[in-house]
Amino acid sequence: MSGRQKENKTPGRLAELLPRLREAGIPLQPVNAPVGIAEEISVSPADWGKVAQEAAACGLRWSACWGEHYPPQILAKALFFGQDGHLLVQTALPEKLAELPSQTPYYPAANRPERYLQDMFGVTFTDHPDGRRWMCHQAWWQDQFPLLKEFPRAGTPEPETRPDFEYPFAVLPGDGVYEIPVGPVHAGIIEPGHFRFHAVGETVLRLEEHLGYVHRGVEKSAEGRDLASLARLAGRVSGDSTVAHTWAACQAAERALGVSVSSRSLFIRALLAERERVANHLGDIGAICNDVGFTFAHVQFSRLRELWQRQSLALFGHRLLMDVVIPGGVANDLNTAQIELLFSEAARFKQEVGTLMPLLLEYPSLQDRLRDTGILSPQQAKELGALGYVGRASNQQDDLRRDLPYAPYDLLSVDVPAYLQGDVAKRVRVRGDEIAVSLGLIEQLLKKIPADGPLAVPCAPTGRDCMGIGLIEGWRGETLCYLHLNGAGRVLRYFPRDPSWLNWPTLEVLIADNIVPDFPVCNKSVNGSYAGHDL
Repeated sequence: MSGRQKENKTPGRLAELLPRLREAGIPLQPVNAPVGIAEEISVSPADWGKVAQEAAACGLRWSACWGEHYPPQILAKALFFGQDGHLLVQTALPEKLAELPSQTPYYPAANRPERYLQDMFGVTFTDHPDGRRWMCHQAWWQDQFPLLKEFPRAGTPEPETRPDFEYPFAVLPGDGVYEIPVGPVHAGIIEPGHFRFHAVGETVLRLEEHLGYVHRGVEKSAEGRDLASLARLAGRVSGDSTVAHTWAACQAAERALGVSVSSRSLFIRALLAERERVANHLGDIGAICNDVGFTFAHVQFSRLRELWQRQSLALFGHRLLMDVVIPGGVANDLNTAQIELLFSEAARFKQEVGTLMPLLLEYPSLQDRLRDTGILSPQQAKELGALGYVGRASNQQDDLRRDLPYAPYDLLSVDVPAYLQGDVAKRVRVRGDEIAVSLGLIEQLLKKIPADGPLAVPCAPTGRDCMGIGLIEGWRGETLCYLHLNGAGRVLRYFPRDPSWLNWPTLEVLIADNIVPDFPVCNKSVNGSYAGHDL
């Protein structure tokens, strides 16, 4: 099938899972859930893996896992997505002997997040298929766990941090098999990540990634911050997703505090999110074409991105839109003349992108490099929980703006493009389709934006602990924030999950049986965030 895939492949339903868990003899304890999800349940540690087994059988998508230290306990949490909402599953562990059965056997997407939980909290997964440390940052010892409360914010660094070179990459024996190390230091300004190839001739047999070289301490740094400071931090989790992460953090805080943001501010937030989506897709399309020597497209799409970002700077004060989303609203309003300017800009970009994209899709030498390159099958994408454009090119159509719409998307019509082929060509095409969808959404937003309403409302503390979850459809896909505040409105726990945690593993799968020279274009077609991973 060469055209767009119309059939919507929706995940399973929570309504089907909970009875199955009870039938399986798993005791479920209700919990006061963070505001923003459908339901939360508490289970025993022994049933942790069984819950994942039943959720997988129901077709739910695994979304994230994280921990929170309540001395002398650690609470482990896992989030599942169904077409009727998100389910948060929690279990309590003693901090000294924290052991859990792994959810990875049922959800390969849980592999690295569980290893992160192991390295940050000391949780041991008894049947995890890969017990290697994932965050091998040399600024702390292997028996130290940075997200436990007693661990100092500055750590216990030595005068000079040792180089991180001891990761035990897998060995693939065989006649003619050789290794190619790429990184962790790359040319230009790319962030650090190590890619280890096993190849025969030019054919890649296996790729193994190692990330996490620059663990920045984002989660630890968040502790004790007020909401304004947290929002600035969230906007720097991944600079190209500053709107998505800041909106997720602010949404979590507003839900936890019971704050209602004005409709006008929510419309402006959505405008910012769609501007972020368009800018990044324009840049990615040009960069993918550049990786196969199609300079014309690189120049044209880079030109359009530059014009788009200059407009963002002129109207909102920042090319990347940092610090425009703030707790309780937004920092910048739009007047009538600016709204008209955005209308004309959207129409102009519709025309230009609408002219350029068919050239890319029809240009034989370009498509010869992109078609059937880096194929991620729909089944592989589903198993790995691929999000955003990576998932949609392989017919995984989840989009929170349409499936679980939050304001103002509940007032809009959102189209979700998807394809079956799952190759680089379709990951480019999805980006082009999403630009068109975003430009249409921008026009809808500008037509429907309320005439008045406060730009920002106070986010007053409640005098008690409160929790919220933010879920925003960023340009890479579902962007998550878990936030726990104390009675004074200060952060007790902040956990951001970038979509890249789930999309990076797809690169290891889709590169197999491709040639080594196609690695750059395969990598760019996924374009995972190093910063969004290296918290």
